[in-house]
Amino acid sequence: MTRRPANDPAHLPEQADVKPILLMVNLIVAAVYFAAIAFWFPHGSSTIVFGIFLAGEIFHLWQLATYLYTVWGAPPEHPFDATLDPAVDIFITVAGEPVDLVAKTIAGAQRQDYAGEVRVVVLNDGLVAGKENWHDIELLAARMGVACITRTEPGGAKAGNVNHALRQRSAPLVAILDADHVPEPQFLSRTVGYFCQDRVGFVQSPQYYANHGKNYVTGGAWEQQDLFFGPILTGKDRTGSAFMCGTNVVIRRTALDEVGGLCQTNIAEDFLTSLFLHERGWQSVYVPEVLAKGLAPEDFLSYYKQQHRWARGSLEVIFKYNPLLRRGLTWGQRIQYLASASYYLTGAVVLMNALLPLLFFFAGITVFTISTNALAAVFIPYICLSLYVLQRSSAFSYTFRALAFSTGSFWLQLSALAGVLTGRRTAFAVTSKQQLSGSFLHLVVPHLLYLAATCLGLGIAVARDGVTASVVTNGSWAALTCVLFLPMIYAASPGRTKAAAAAQRPHLTVVDQAA
Repeated sequence: MTRRPANDPAHLPEQADVKPILLMVNLIVAAVYFAAIAFWFPHGSSTIVFGIFLAGEIFHLWQLATYLYTVWGAPPEHPFDATLDPAVDIFITVAGEPVDLVAKTIAGAQRQDYAGEVRVVVLNDGLVAGKENWHDIELLAARMGVACITRTEPGGAKAGNVNHALRQRSAPLVAILDADHVPEPQFLSRTVGYFCQDRVGFVQSPQYYANHGKNYVTGGAWEQQDLFFGPILTGKDRTGSAFMCGTNVVIRRTALDEVGGLCQTNIAEDFLTSLFLHERGWQSVYVPEVLAKGLAPEDFLSYYKQQHRWARGSLEVIFKYNPLLRRGLTWGQRIQYLASASYYLTGAVVLMNALLPLLFFFAGITVFTISTNALAAVFIPYICLSLYVLQRSSAFSYTFRALAFSTGSFWLQLSALAGVLTGRRTAFAVTSKQQLSGSFLHLVVPHLLYLAATCLGLGIAVARDGVTASVVTNGSWAALTCVLFLPMIYAASPGRTKAAAAAQRPHLTVVDQAA
């Protein structure tokens, strides 16, 4: 039994480069900022508005504290046995994706550099999903010499598709690949060895978007993923909290059987199934290496739907399966699951922060009655140090576009939150693997309205008060929000999906394989 070398060239640049003293200073500065705004600065004209603002700052402090907790410490080293070679079923989930795309994934699964038996199985949900090419997928599987299981009765979406296949297969390990995620030849040889520990339930590798440079949307989608599959998931691995991400994962069959298969009651089936496995005492491993190459959504509508699905599924975990109340989880796991799920509450806080300047412009309502210099004295060190730690922990790969896409997703996150609170059903939808054309500006109407309200409100405030410090401060805050909304408006505008993205070196190291 050996341990994987930390300097493996296919690994992510390590996130443990951040010194603990820097993280501690960041937390102290954040606490000073919060104490100043909560207890030292005189409150403004509305107690209710101040209370809402304070609630948002508490949420920001929670996000910062959990991020610092996540990146605190060196990445873990898991035992690895390179001689382990049990039989593996590779499940390729298909629901109407193009035949040529599925063929590439099948070919990658067949080229595994792995000593054990590999059984490639196409899980064809095209018939129950009403896709015209479902029979073409069957013919493709037969032509390429792999098994194909076509469901004739729907239920459970992707999770139901996998669970249906589990009842017909028996390999001790199951690998799950989305139709567009082509595995590298070393996919199994780099993951299976971690199952030398009897309680390892699953091994997850990153979702890498091979088309990240195609256009503005794919670039933004990848840059968001880069942060998650870099320092965040590596840090979760340290606390035993890495979770499945739907594809590029290998799962122990007995672990899945113990929790009744993939969860079919949540559209984020991977996230919730991971929680069930962890609370049963099963362990997880995250391998920060590119072992499969997939496709990012290539248009804004597909991106929007994907993000909404993730938000809806994660928020349901808070309200229906709150990690703090799950007895089988460690406290570290509870914190990590809650941190991941609560990220999608960010939309409510973004809206609150965006509305504060407008309340001043139109109604003269203020949060504080202090000088701009006093506020800047505590806010600027707090925000600058937090951004520096974020960049340092991500090897300076986090981009403005990633920040803007995250901020600009506030409306879809609010929509997902409303769906959870009202119990509105949301169907599982496979992310389109073909670029859709047209204008998607209807998805960013709130952003456009905010830009218009800012211009109008700023004019009203200047006419009422003149160019005062309060007008400048609130105007600057509203302008920053507008700037953060612009990339998402740009991505939704007609023709933007065809505009080439600026060349970006991906944070994950990728070695191209021969076709």
